[in-house]
Amino acid sequence: MSKIKLITAMLIFGTIGVFVKFIPFPSPVLAFCRGIIGALFLLAAMYLSHKKPDWGAIRRNLVLLIVSGGAIGINWILLFEAYRYTTVATATVCYYLSPVLVMALSPLVLKEKLTVRKVLCIIGALLGMLFVSGVFGGQSGARDGVGILLGCGAAVFYASVVLMNKFLRDIPPTESTFVQLASAALVVLPYGILVGDFAEAAAELSVTAVLLTAVVAFIHTGLAYRLYFDSITDLSGQTIALCSYIDPACAIVLSMTLLGEPMNPLSLFGAVLILGCTMLGEIGK
Repeated sequence: MSKIKLITAMLIFGTIGVFVKFIPFPSPVLAFCRGIIGALFLLAAMYLSHKKPDWGAIRRNLVLLIVSGGAIGINWILLFEAYRYTTVATATVCYYLSPVLVMALSPLVLKEKLTVRKVLCIIGALLGMLFVSGVFGGQSGARDGVGILLGCGAAVFYASVVLMNKFLRDIPPTESTFVQLASAALVVLPYGILVGDFAEAAAELSVTAVLLTAVVAFIHTGLAYRLYFDSITDLSGQTIALCSYIDPACAIVLSMTLLGEPMNPLSLFGAVLILGCTMLGEIGK
């Protein structure tokens, strides 16, 4: 049952790009809705399951939770913008460079040993990034280039969240994610107001836009995170790492089939190289 929950969560995560493609709201507005509704969903789920949040643990880790939550908000904005500039498949693959960045920075931040295998995985993933970017053959245009940079920027911020989470102490993952989602919403809110994104969203208001945003907020955030946290307690680290690659695989398939977004052979090879190397780096020998 736990594995089914995890696979379901990964499949949900893998479809988010398709929904974002059809939402006319600016990325900060979408990030705010996802953060605030996702946080309320997790809070309600904790109380409905008769498990009150550990407020003491939240207070002890509050500063780090707020900072990492802010990084999540920026990460979402960059990723959503990447979907708008390039294909869902390309943006997702670029985003999945984050485990490689974590591997590369672990010796400096976490004092972990960088093995030969991990070094080879990092080199392989970076080489794959060159194929995806279109450097070999010049397949990507200027707009795709912007999307690739935005996707890589999202990967940088997500990697920073992963590293910051390593320093959280004695706090359940549901509680930490609840505060991080709320913090993400509060961080992007003033930015969205200042640049006029919320006024723009009001002009784009429609039943379809609201329904799609609700799906992203409730299903892709609240429900998906809940399924994820319910599943990981009973599964091994390698199983979780392997199943996590259902997300990008699903995004690539939907991008090429449902959205009809092209992916040339070199880019597809680069995607396989990136995802394969990051997976090998995460799951061990």
